Amino acid sequence: MSKQQVIVSTEIKQKLNEIYENHQIRKVLLVCDTAFQYLIPREEYLSIDTPYVVFNEFTSNPLYEDVVKGVKVFRENDCDAILAIGGGSAIDVAKCIKLYSKMDDNALYLEQEYKDNEVLLIAIPTTSGTGSESTRYAVIYYDNKKQSVTHESIIPAYALLDYRALFTLPEYQKKCTMVDAFCQSIESWWSVNANSESREYSRKALSMILDNMKAYLENTEEGNRNMLIAANYAGKAINITQTTAAHAMSYKLTSQYGVPHGRAAFICLPYVWKYMWEHIDMLSSELGKKLEELFQQIAQTLYCSSVSEALEYIFTLNKKLFEKDKVTMNIEDVGLLAGSVNATRLKNNPMVLSEKTLQDLYSNIVQSYN
Repeated sequence: MSKQQVIVSTEIKQKLNEIYENHQIRKVLLVCDTAFQYLIPREEYLSIDTPYVVFNEFTSNPLYEDVVKGVKVFRENDCDAILAIGGGSAIDVAKCIKLYSKMDDNALYLEQEYKDNEVLLIAIPTTSGTGSESTRYAVIYYDNKKQSVTHESIIPAYALLDYRALFTLPEYQKKCTMVDAFCQSIESWWSVNANSESREYSRKALSMILDNMKAYLENTEEGNRNMLIAANYAGKAINITQTTAAHAMSYKLTSQYGVPHGRAAFICLPYVWKYMWEHIDMLSSELGKKLEELFQQIAQTLYCSSVSEALEYIFTLNKKLFEKDKVTMNIEDVGLLAGSVNATRLKNNPMVLSEKTLQDLYSNIVQSYN
């Protein structure tokens, strides 16, 4: 597919009309979540010249059946483009609708070969954290099991970044999505799949998050705009590298205790990093030296003089951001938590984490939150 165009603008109506005209779009499927009705620029988004039909029948953890409904609406209304406005769930649903819209509806979409198609996909993120608007990944659930859908063709052709969408975001959600991008930028930096391009995205993302955190949490225009760009950089980084152990460990914290995804990853991140730093001698001297250099680079970007100082900063930031939002975990669940970690995700981590290590990490996490 052609390279994605990222457009930072508040002139969304104009941009959408230009895109639809350039692509000769007849009708649009607007995929949006429940928060759409509260967006400040909502009416502007709805006043485009091209006809559209709305699809919002999906949950925050989208089901395969939700996507099937969306595909049906897309086909029955003869749509030829999809506009996703929302958080990661809305964008993931839109990605899957695009992918499945030209597939055989007499067979399970998940079992068919994924192919590119001509359906135009545009994404307008309303949170600054998932980076879904610039990745080739989507997550849906089938038979109560998480399904990771991956294909280059589901990267939206256009990502429109409009900071006004963040003004009505609740503070807790702003924090949780921000730390998701924070984790993505660090994990992508040390991922075994990282390259010079991804690390530059990681560096830019982490630097912008640090520099704009205060203004973003104060809900200023500049803070929201820059955090949205930072999250997009983080998304571009993980599109190349995928995430690592902190994200792999986070998913069960979300399903077991209801901890929002970004915060769950942020809980796990310093424990994973601390373990790797303390056991770096387990690697060969060459790999250990390389990883130590990466850790030092990350620490410097965090404005810390050492890895130890960076770890302390993250532990302290976690408490500062979420001290009023308590999480209760059960020590009896440690085995369950450790057994839930996706082995494929762990392969992206620069250091092997055994089942015993995962149990020890979860044990430390649970004890610190009880």
